[in-house]
Amino acid sequence: MRFGHVITALLLAIPLVGTAAQAADTPLKVGFVYVGPVGDSGWTYEHDQGRKYLEKQLGDKVKTTYVENVSEGPDALRVIRKLAEDGNKLIFTTSFGFMNPTLRVARNHPNVTFEHATGYKTSDNLGTYSARWYQGRYLTGLIAGSMTKTNDIGYVAAYPIPEVIRGINAFTLGVREVNPKAQVKVVFTNGWYNPGRERQAAETLVSQGADILSKHQDSPAVIQVASEHDIYCFGYDSDQAHFGPDAVLTSIVNNWGPYYVSVAKKVLNGTWKSTQVWGGLDSGMVYLAKLNDAVPDDTKALVRKKEAAIKSGDLKVFTGPIRNQDGKVVVADGKSLSDSKLLRMDYFVEGVQGKLPKK
Repeated sequence: MRFGHVITALLLAIPLVGTAAQAADTPLKVGFVYVGPVGDSGWTYEHDQGRKYLEKQLGDKVKTTYVENVSEGPDALRVIRKLAEDGNKLIFTTSFGFMNPTLRVARNHPNVTFEHATGYKTSDNLGTYSARWYQGRYLTGLIAGSMTKTNDIGYVAAYPIPEVIRGINAFTLGVREVNPKAQVKVVFTNGWYNPGRERQAAETLVSQGADILSKHQDSPAVIQVASEHDIYCFGYDSDQAHFGPDAVLTSIVNNWGPYYVSVAKKVLNGTWKSTQVWGGLDSGMVYLAKLNDAVPDDTKALVRKKEAAIKSGDLKVFTGPIRNQDGKVVVADGKSLSDSKLLRMDYFVEGVQGKLPKK
């Protein structure tokens, strides 16, 4: 459901063909394709909050619509094509599995602008956008490593793709920076939204001694398990503290609204060009929600210090020395991984328990 490319203040433009300006007397029709239900929390919820923000900011200049619960396959192709045929001139497709269907429809509708969240394929009328969630993962890792008592931390993950692997590794780097004895145990569910499977994975990790849980999932099932076992956890995609006020230490939150407004404005005035955007903490596309009062003051101070260093560019999360699970140095001392290597990450770092599927 996610992937990306590069940004500093939301930039890395590939100079392709700009779109024609929207007629001033007609609203820009904007379509959104969601992989899950809108609900009241999570990945799809935050994209829909961005859609509503777009409407609020641009008023009658835009007219939006959305389709939720679209599966990543033939159904996505049908939905995206229908939105284009219905006159939507800007279409946001918001899940990784929508990449190829979006590209296919874009080729057949050159006068429509497409933006795909978390993908990496582009064309003259197709751009991509994503967030550097791994920066937030690292910060939550600092909290987890500081607060664990068992030194066993659980991580319920979706698919073993680079975006998810990158998050697990960044989280583990944060954990081990403050607590070298701690281990991060990973269970994959092979799904973005499956509350039953997510709950089962979380229960398994708790039974193995995990006293803090993190997740790369869309439902609050992991938070509910943490609350039931009186342990701590982290929310994801949106501020999920309300699902477990005593359990959730903080959440990594997506903020899509400003980006949607910026894209729509460019389409309206004819300056849109295909870009590959990767927004981090510095851009505000991703941020940490309020820290729980249970987080010790010295840990809060450390998180804020590291957060400021990431925003300023003084701290890059994947800076060596970093070793993989086999003890091999994968990032040399003082060196930082390039974005291209981050986007292809296919290994776990030292401190992660669990194996990636063999290719």
